[in-house]
Amino acid sequence: MEKLSENELHALVSLLDDSDREVKSHVIDKLISIGHPVIPFLEKKWEESFNPAIQKEIEDLVHKLQFSQLKERLIDWKSSPEQDLLTGLWIINTYQYPDLEFEKLNADMHQIYFEVWTAFKNDLLPYEQVRIINGVLFNSLRFSANTKNFHSPGNSMLSNVLETKKGNPISLCAIYLLVAKKLGLPIYGVNLPNLFVLTYKSSDASFYINAFNKGLIFSRKDIVNYLEHLKIESREVFFEPCSNQDIITRTLRNLIVAFEKLGEIEKTGEIRELLEIVEA
Repeated sequence: MEKLSENELHALVSLLDDSDREVKSHVIDKLISIGHPVIPFLEKKWEESFNPAIQKEIEDLVHKLQFSQLKERLIDWKSSPEQDLLTGLWIINTYQYPDLEFEKLNADMHQIYFEVWTAFKNDLLPYEQVRIINGVLFNSLRFSANTKNFHSPGNSMLSNVLETKKGNPISLCAIYLLVAKKLGLPIYGVNLPNLFVLTYKSSDASFYINAFNKGLIFSRKDIVNYLEHLKIESREVFFEPCSNQDIITRTLRNLIVAFEKLGEIEKTGEIRELLEIVEA
């Protein structure tokens, strides 16, 4: 990162509305070369400015820097051995909420886990354990399917889902999955066409859970019927646990659809860039 004095930074920002395109382009390149540490300075200059043209340039510049940082984080996540699910969801979350701290998201998820843990009993049968989780998540905490605004980008932003208590199949499953993992339960994500569900899979029990339908428990035969209804050929991948990378990939695909439906072409393109990183 290049170090510049505050006076030099002030001088650079003042040139953002220069009529000479070459000068403006040079200024933008120079500020981008400094990297994301310059963001607080730019945000301060935005607040102090009464020039809408400079404010717009600063907004665009801050977004470029934040998006660049997001891509770096996602590349690091992709190459990490554990590919932690909460970290991956937080990185995606920072696309819409760049100031969101991981610690805040982690603390909110821990509170949900604590609510479930206080009601949980390890010596129960798998079905009974799942019913306890269902009771806390969908009755006490009132998480539910966002059927009215199914394609909202907010359904793919974990912080938004935790706040509104409404989400899509994959975000509700992610919350369920994160809680179940902390409880030490063998619960995993399952990538179905048009639907994301969970499976409880151990040597003693094997069944499926639909978090989008308040934790409805169902069987392998129900998946077979579901696929037949959609006229989709049955494949083993539709019954088996998927990876955290699969969950992040599907979350990004949902976001692409959400932004396409809103006509947000630039955002759609940026999310495609993120998807390429994860799928590479």
